[in-house]
Parts: sequence; C-alpha cells; structure tokens
Amino acid sequence: MSDQDPYEFEDDAEEIIYVSKSELKRDMDELKAIGSRLMDMKPAMLDKLPLNERLREALDESKRIKSHNARKRHLGFIGKLMRDQDLEPIQKYFDSLDSTSEEYNRRFHQLERWRDRLINEGHDVLTEYLEKYPEADHQHIRQLVRNAQKEAKQDKTPAASRKLFKYLREVDAEH
Repeated sequence: MSDQDPYEFEDDAEEIIYVSKSELKRDMDELKAIGSRLMDMKPAMLDKLPLNERLREALDESKRIKSHNARKRHLGFIGKLMRDQDLEPIQKYFDSLDSTSEEYNRRFHQLERWRDRLINEGHDVLTEYLEKYPEADHQHIRQLVRNAQKEAKQDKTPAASRKLFKYLREVDAEH
C-alpha cells in the first residue's frame, strides 16, 4: 500500500461547480421569456437575427399552433433550443426596440437629428443621408423633405415633419 491517504484530494483537480435546481429553473424561465418574445415577432423581424436553423424552424412552426397547451409545450421546446443560441445579439435587438433602453433612446435622438438637419441644412445633408442609407427611396425622401421645409416656412403644424421622421425610422429599422 502507498503511504498516501486515499481520502485526500489533489490540489490541482478541477473544481466542480454545483448549480441549484432553482437556478436552472430561473435560467430556463428566462430562455422561455426570450423565446416567447421571438414567437410573437414577425418573420421579417426574425430574419434580422442570427438564429440557428432549428430554432428558426421552431419559431416558424409556432405560428401554426393554435392550442394553448400545445403552444405552452412548444415554448418549452423553444426554450430548450435557446440553450445553444448566442443570446447577446438577440438581447441587443430587443433593446433597440424597447423604448426604455439606452440603445433605443440613442437611435431615436440620432433620427431626430437627421430629420432636423434634412429640413434645415438642405441638399448636402440629403446626399449624406442617402449615402449612409442607400436603400431609402430617394424620390420619396426628397418629397418629404420639401413638404417639411414648406410647412416650416408657413408656420403650419409639423405633420410633414412627423411623416419624414416616421419614414426615417422605417428606413433605420430596415437598415
């Protein structure tokens, strides 16, 4: 027999981390909450997210499920699939949609600046905007800017300015 005690552990052995059952349930509930938000999203919005193929198929399949119990079971399945998914880009996208988040407010103020610059500074800013957002409808945005400028000169209520802002938001969301 060796002189070493069999009940003694080596110092260089890996440390085992125990996770409580409650913590596992909390994590699963969080994944289900994200999955539920994804289930309620339109397919065009889901296309913007880097989802793995199996998760995307399950989300598309959830649109066809009508039974409450079946949806609940399917949500559990989606939560299970979410374990293999990188959640950071999804959370970032949700933050950009959430009006209380810092990211949403930053983008909102950026769009307000674009609108004000387009109305007040003229053609050079329009060219700059169209270079940054080439998918924008050039003719439509020019017309919206002209209407907003005309409206500002006549001191009318800013209906055209609101339309311009709405369009800028749509283009930003597509971008």
